[in-house]
Amino acid sequence: MRIFAISDLHLSGTTNKPMAIFGGSWAEGYWDRVKKDWTEKVAPEDVVLIGGDISWSMSLEGAIPDLMEIDNLPGKKILIRGNHDYWWASLNKMKSLLLRTITFLQNNATKIGNYVFCGTRGWTVPEEGAEQSEEDKKIFSREILRLEMTLSDGRKLLNEGDKMICMTHYPPFNARFDHSPFTDLMNKYNVDLAIYGHLHGNLSRYKDIVYIDRIPYFLTSCDFLNNNILKIEI
Repeated sequence: MRIFAISDLHLSGTTNKPMAIFGGSWAEGYWDRVKKDWTEKVAPEDVVLIGGDISWSMSLEGAIPDLMEIDNLPGKKILIRGNHDYWWASLNKMKSLLLRTITFLQNNATKIGNYVFCGTRGWTVPEEGAEQSEEDKKIFSREILRLEMTLSDGRKLLNEGDKMICMTHYPPFNARFDHSPFTDLMNKYNVDLAIYGHLHGNLSRYKDIVYIDRIPYFLTSCDFLNNNILKIEI
């Protein structure tokens, strides 16, 4: 079993929101290029982590064609919510879709082989000295609690020799790559590796891999990866 990752697919099977208007890696046919690379690399027993911003749909029903596209690709997929995933519903409703190869993470964790997978959306980590709005503070605190819930659930699944992988949609640090409550929690729960997405364009400050407290954090945004899924070595 191998592990791959990608995020920010921004599929629009039932919505008129083409990503081609952004040019570059989002040029016409970007999803076809993702699928081609995916099918060439991924075997049915492999795992693909998808770090949010999956579909532009505003409803779960509208997102079904996009989810089916993913479900029909090879591999076992683990999904978390992104800031644009307005279709995201309760865990029970999403499980009721009976998708063959997709697992949704929402305050829970899952285990495949010797790997435990945890994840949550996260939120923007403020820069040093920056003030958060009251709404940002509320969401930030809630996402910290959700991260601890998924990590705590993951810890229950761990056996000796297993490894824990954590997914967030937002970077779990600010543009200076400082420690944050998110990175502190991942260190507390002995996460072995983490992925995140959300960042796009040349104006974003990013690195391929960020190391904080021994944990490697991989950026997996679709455009950053040039529409190629990333094989995670752990």
